[in-house]
Amino acid sequence: MTLEQAIDARRSRRKYLGTPLDQTVVSKLQELIETYNKPGSFRMVLVTGDGKGFNGFTKSYGMLSGVNDYIGLVADKRDETAVEQLGYYGELIMLHAVALGLGTCWVGGSFRRSDMPFVLTETEQLACTITIGNVDEADSARERLIQKITHRKTKQLADMYTTDVPIPDWFLRGMQAVQKAPSAMHKQPVLFTYQDNVVRASIEKPRDGLYGAMIPLDLGIAKLHFELGAGGGIWAWGNDGVFGLE
Repeated sequence: MTLEQAIDARRSRRKYLGTPLDQTVVSKLQELIETYNKPGSFRMVLVTGDGKGFNGFTKSYGMLSGVNDYIGLVADKRDETAVEQLGYYGELIMLHAVALGLGTCWVGGSFRRSDMPFVLTETEQLACTITIGNVDEADSARERLIQKITHRKTKQLADMYTTDVPIPDWFLRGMQAVQKAPSAMHKQPVLFTYQDNVVRASIEKPRDGLYGAMIPLDLGIAKLHFELGAGGGIWAWGNDGVFGLE
């Protein structure tokens, strides 16, 4: 499965079988994480066989079960683009995990931070996690119910970008991939512009609270999806960052 195919296959999975991950899969994920980690901005940490921070967590209201494996996303607070970069590279790892046959889910707060096995420095914060694991092929009845409750109607493409000229095919393909990107509370807050042959991606100023903290993640996730859909390119980090074709 390619990453582009993983975009279509990916959906949030919240019920895991709890069985150990295949060691080949673990080795591949660890290799990818080591490749993508950017010391000084962020680090991603793979945790296997330890779901203490998730299982039995009352605030999750039963939305997660069987979690034993996940990826912790740690941001350096000194880099204002670190959380956005975690969105980009975290989603990249997630799509690789889907391509490897795993179930995945972005998790912003349904876990006990005190039970997470991370040693953080004074300049670091645990931004969020990505649960991964073996799952049944079909969604459980509870997963279908949660998806029905939590998912809003997907925005129309026309509401996700602005332009002053006819858009090229590669831009349209990029936006179609963005339309399938996960986002906090399914709000899809990222707005793309194509003006003067320049592509930009922007979000409103993040608000306080959990949702506000997740918005930079959404920006990074949307940038990755656009890049994959467009067939390649390079983004500048930050709000209103510019996209350049390779």
